[in-house]
Amino acid sequence: MSDDRIEPPLSALRSQADFDQALLWAVDHAARERSRRLTWLDADFASWPLDNPALLQALDVWLRLPQRRLVLLALDFAPLQRLHPRFVAWRRPWSHAIDAWSPSDGVDVHMPTLVLDDQRLCLQVFDKTHWRGRLSQDERAVRQWHDEIDAILQRCEAAFPAHSLGL
Repeated sequence: MSDDRIEPPLSALRSQADFDQALLWAVDHAARERSRRLTWLDADFASWPLDNPALLQALDVWLRLPQRRLVLLALDFAPLQRLHPRFVAWRRPWSHAIDAWSPSDGVDVHMPTLVLDDQRLCLQVFDKTHWRGRLSQDERAVRQWHDEIDAILQRCEAAFPAHSLGL
């Protein structure tokens, strides 16, 4: 008898609800597999389910494991800050474990919608209008994506501070 908490619930994404379900599964999977790093990419994370209490709870479980790191890479974090206040507030106590990056001024980057762990999990949306994508466990694809992301991160700067400084 297979446990559907171990196998991905689906491999082909056909709707935003599929993406939301796959993202929650991916975070649960990262905790089960003890993945040390999750990398999330999107133009602005506006349409992600970041205010979903179940997702935030799953992230809590994963981040409580030692030496975990969530890397967020976006072109613009303003929509996330405006549309997901629960995530913004949740992030503050985890600021030591969450890095947020944006390409430096003048750097032109195509930003896919993508979730990777440091092992073999790859959740990618190819068509964000219709939410077509794929959830796979492909170590080679993850390695290739990480090489591309590392090249992008070299042209990025820290963004989306967890705490605003007041003078």
